Amino acid sequence: MDLRPLSETMSVSGQLDPEDMARLAAIGVSTVICNRPDQEVPPAQQAAAMQQAAEAAGLTFVFNPVNGAAMTMDNVEEQADAMDTAEAGVVAYCASGMRSAVMWAFASAGQIPTDEIIEACEEAGYQAAGLRPQIDALAKAQG
Repeated sequence: MDLRPLSETMSVSGQLDPEDMARLAAIGVSTVICNRPDQEVPPAQQAAAMQQAAEAAGLTFVFNPVNGAAMTMDNVEEQADAMDTAEAGVVAYCASGMRSAVMWAFASAGQIPTDEIIEACEEAGYQAAGLRPQIDALAKAQG
């Protein structure tokens, strides 16, 4: 488990395993968001297995699969809702954490200055400067 913080309450990670859920609960995470489609992973890491492990550990589990080439506003809105309603820390995961970082960036547009969003992603190891036009457009749309 390689948690990379983007804010005080939000971290992203590459693929998690069911046994990670108890550890996440122990460090104060309340919500886990899966941004990885089931067809990318074996059955032991698919959403149903991950949700069962998360709920057994007392965590809220949100399945918001994102195809990197076809992200939608529905994906962004679902991510934002999951982040906004979380009782404590949130961890979103995908293959490397990049899709989850992008989803956080888009969901945070208009709430956090674009420069801070990009800086947080880059400090976590994700190139995000190319997202500036989309982040700015989303922020303006919320305006």
